[in-house]
Amino acid sequence: MQPLPLLHEATLTSLRRTKNLLAFSGGGDSTALFFLLLAHNIPFDIAHVNYQTREQSSVEEAYAKRLAEMYHKHLFSFTCKLENANFEHYAREERYTFFEAVIQEHGYENLLTAHHLGDQLEWFLMQLTRGAGLVEMLGMQEVESREHYTLMRPLLHVSKKKLQDYLEEHNITYFNDASNDSFKHLRNKFRHDYATPLIDAYEEGIAKSFAYLEEDRKRLLPHQPKRLKELFILPKDADDLINIRQIDKILKLLGILVSKAQRDEILKTESCVIGGKIAVCFEKERIFIAPYLKHDMEKHFKEVCRKARIPSKIRPYLYTSGIDPNVLR
Repeated sequence: MQPLPLLHEATLTSLRRTKNLLAFSGGGDSTALFFLLLAHNIPFDIAHVNYQTREQSSVEEAYAKRLAEMYHKHLFSFTCKLENANFEHYAREERYTFFEAVIQEHGYENLLTAHHLGDQLEWFLMQLTRGAGLVEMLGMQEVESREHYTLMRPLLHVSKKKLQDYLEEHNITYFNDASNDSFKHLRNKFRHDYATPLIDAYEEGIAKSFAYLEEDRKRLLPHQPKRLKELFILPKDADDLINIRQIDKILKLLGILVSKAQRDEILKTESCVIGGKIAVCFEKERIFIAPYLKHDMEKHFKEVCRKARIPSKIRPYLYTSGIDPNVLR
């Protein structure tokens, strides 16, 4: 099978040097990525989640097993049953909890997902209608650092049509999820009515625009946060727009999508608790973000924190997590 030039050469070079885990559903996108990785001699194993929501769920799991055996890949399987209410949210939580457990136990460096150009445009349009900024609208990046691994989306610049053409050209079996055609989920309506027609008509221009926008996003997020467990420390920028964009991104990693009122509160107070869960505190040169806790602390510990200029709302998390304040000087 001849590989198509769908993956960036820089991505391929990076993946050849690392231990990779592919999130595999048996649908067209993840199946195309499976065979593209094979064609480019990328080392990887696969992880599959069976939600037991459709009759073909067991068939998709069996297909994952068959591919793993045929191509000598290790398969990690997880089966769960979720309630219908807010299914997508809880399915994502279960899925990533499973993936991250596998990654930590077996030492994988990258988690590969098959998000494509249509997924990126669909997200962009949904955020656009909600009054989001550039960073929020570009919620998907090809390479995204997580605490214990790197999340990679190698197909983010590729249209679904090209992936389907690849599957058909090589006569590769894959499965269609009927729930993707249901307008019960708002994202499906955006995909059907807006994202897919736009990409069909203007694919090349849309792909180029996202590449340019990604460069703009990097300028809005110029600083890399330091992370210790669930504590994040950012350099404080002279531009509050950059500060709030960086904070926004970290809060999203922690599962919180902030409103405009909350953003205004963060910048106005420079010391607040968002959603009763996460403390965001400015110091002279740094911004601290950590889970908000209340805990009695030893007098000596509080004095060390004071000397290290660690905000009071952050100290209980350091204390309970065993983080030495001295390393934050």
